[in-house]
Amino acid sequence: MYPKDEQARPRRASARWKFMKIDRIRKIHEALKEAHNISINDLCKMFGVSKNTIRRDIADLEEKGIIEKVYGGIVLAETSENAPEPFAFREGRNLDAKKLIGRLAAQLVSDGDVIYIDSGTTTMHMVPYLLDKQGLTIVTASVHVINMAVAYSRLNVISTGGTFYAPSKAFVGPQAIECLHRYNVTKAFLASTGISIEHGATNTSPLECEIKQCLMGKNCPHFLLVDDSKFDRAPLMSYCALKDLEYLVTNKRPPEEYVRHFAENDVQLIYADAPQE
Repeated sequence: MYPKDEQARPRRASARWKFMKIDRIRKIHEALKEAHNISINDLCKMFGVSKNTIRRDIADLEEKGIIEKVYGGIVLAETSENAPEPFAFREGRNLDAKKLIGRLAAQLVSDGDVIYIDSGTTTMHMVPYLLDKQGLTIVTASVHVINMAVAYSRLNVISTGGTFYAPSKAFVGPQAIECLHRYNVTKAFLASTGISIEHGATNTSPLECEIKQCLMGKNCPHFLLVDDSKFDRAPLMSYCALKDLEYLVTNKRPPEEYVRHFAENDVQLIYADAPQE
């Protein structure tokens, strides 16, 4: 459970509703991949909600360019095969694992740190577990991290600014890179769309890879936060080899070939119930 904070309490009911909606539109997207087209009536039966609710979901999906309306229903919009999956769909997936990883990663933060929290659906879950840290500064390009952190007045937050990149709800571009060059980050907490021993940490967006590569050049420990579904996946671009990391934080023990690879390259593996050295 997240730590209590008086300022955050009014947000809880709306947050629960938000995740119900996110889960519903993600399932609509997944159903369309199977059925190619679905009627509004079928969607109402599938979720047990009204036509007005489904129409609002459809309007959101259409606005994001994910679906197209046809007579009596919807179809998937034609998109590039390598286009980043919308943030709303990734946000609700493996939520318990992401919260666990966020808690484990937050335990590695010390008082007085200047940390970078990467854009991603896992890294943002560090924020509620950082409230007991003294003199902590968070640098981030993630709109979601900013929105979560402003609920807690004791957290000092610096936004990189830059060009807003909608698929990841984050800032990218030269202004973000320039900002990162100015700050002495003591720990960098990074996200990845997928990892593999051959290709390392990867991402679907070249713009985000520029940010991550800049951070990998920082003289500080680098922590990669990924849940178990990200292993053996290698999307469009690689931004670092796994051996270039100092820590990997995940929700459960990875496959043995990864355990060996991390041990051979002095990458500390952190997961729930991991043996203590």
